[in-house]
Amino acid sequence: MSPLPQLASIAVLLSVAGCSSVGDSTLATAGQYPAADSPAPAPRYVAAMRVNKYADERKHGNPRLLGISTLLVRGVRGNQLLLDQDMANLVTTEIKNRFAAEGYQVLEGSAASDALFEVSGVIKDFTLNVKNRDEINIAIGTTVKDLRSGAALWSGLVTEKSDRFAGVSGNNKDDVVAYMYKGLRVVTRKTVEAASASLMASQPGLFNLTPGARAIPGVTVHVAPAAIAPGDGAQPDSTSVSVPLANAGTGLLLVNTTPSRARVYLDGVYYGMSPLRLEMEPGVYTVLVKLNNYKAETEKVSVRKGDRTEMELSLER
Repeated sequence: MSPLPQLASIAVLLSVAGCSSVGDSTLATAGQYPAADSPAPAPRYVAAMRVNKYADERKHGNPRLLGISTLLVRGVRGNQLLLDQDMANLVTTEIKNRFAAEGYQVLEGSAASDALFEVSGVIKDFTLNVKNRDEINIAIGTTVKDLRSGAALWSGLVTEKSDRFAGVSGNNKDDVVAYMYKGLRVVTRKTVEAASASLMASQPGLFNLTPGARAIPGVTVHVAPAAIAPGDGAQPDSTSVSVPLANAGTGLLLVNTTPSRARVYLDGVYYGMSPLRLEMEPGVYTVLVKLNNYKAETEKVSVRKGDRTEMELSLER
């Protein structure tokens, strides 16, 4: 899956109510502000999710209104601080970027139907007013749902309130936007960290055996070396790699494909892209792998308690 598009910036358009043109009040966006994090790494968790657009429940009714300025802001005309996109789009994109940066597979478009989890939320408050001090207030609620059972796995409201002096030279549009992003990223970081802690504790099999999984209190995490798919110029050394199981009552299933990066389904449920390591309950599973422009392959596999089962599937065009 290609990395999600990073949110480079947002223009703040300042206008007098009723004004039909913003003219030179538009802030140039290219390269002005850093994205939520450095470019998102390749997904390292089996946990795949889709993120629905957040609902804007702020009371003022204007989806692009950020706040009011009662003091001079360089480059600003009028007293309304307006965004160049709806607040809901801004928040949704930042949430997606944050989950992707944490290693989740954030699925979009036709692939979204393969997600294991669904993220949705509401914007209760998001205002930045420029007064004697700049004041920002954010309250964003988020819910993570298990799409297999329909149950809500985590739900919470994250708030952020802060204020600052503009500085001896006063504010300009760039300062206002940078301050807004600072507050938003505090909220998205707390949201994703709290949701991840809950998911990892309740469903460790989706995280424990994936390179890069981080320890969560109450969960024993074993980080396994990434499997190397045949044909990548190197072969895995099975004699030098020991992969312990987090739970003695489960078995380890490794799915490798040639080519790699095929989508892997177990009993019709999407689990991630190959090469894939999964800690599973003992039993017989139907493994289906798909890759664009290749024929799908299906095999039955038996996972035994305390044992390691490895599959090698070659896909044909």
